[in-house]
Amino acid sequence: MTPASKQALERLRDPSTLEWYAIPLLALLFYVYALEIKSARRTGKWEPIVAGLTLFGMDFVNETINGWILVLSQRSALWTAPGKTALRTMVGWNLEIMFMFAIAGVIFFHTLSEDRDAKILGLPDRWFWAIAYSAFCVAVEWVLNVGGLLVWEYPFWNRSFAGVWLIFLFGYFHFYVATILVLGLSTTRKRVVAIASIWSIAIAMNVVGMGVLGWRY
Repeated sequence: MTPASKQALERLRDPSTLEWYAIPLLALLFYVYALEIKSARRTGKWEPIVAGLTLFGMDFVNETINGWILVLSQRSALWTAPGKTALRTMVGWNLEIMFMFAIAGVIFFHTLSEDRDAKILGLPDRWFWAIAYSAFCVAVEWVLNVGGLLVWEYPFWNRSFAGVWLIFLFGYFHFYVATILVLGLSTTRKRVVAIASIWSIAIAMNVVGMGVLGWRY
């Protein structure tokens, strides 16, 4: 395994790394969702919650697959976050990343126009913002990689032109595609089933990987 992989595995899910700043982050997360739930109870519009749970669920699936890549390759995941953190939950996932993605879907929803026919630069509003947010995430990841906080090992997943496109498409864009598709479902029941399906995939993979096979990722 690469040095970054070994470092990421050293204190994996170790509660002794916890920092006090995790508490206000948790409070802010609760605050965001409490406000959205309060609004939804009054208006009947649960779309922000739907967007938040969908996008975070997609990230959960992504990080699980990334962990499986580490185990199956016995070399490295596509991305590794070996540096200091309040809690490393998987080799490429930590508490700070989780808090960010837990509200990213809510932020995305509130960026969208209420007019479903609205367009920006000729693109439907929601698709424009899906591209814009994905591109922004890639830019942030690039900076984190330069700073050594996020390690890329494979030549096809790097700062090259082709690598950036892969990171854009398979690192972030499909999060927003899934969110748009789930928001577009016609009934609450269909949305709940879609979200449950996404989360079930991640949970099942982790039950098999960590629980049954005893993998560490």
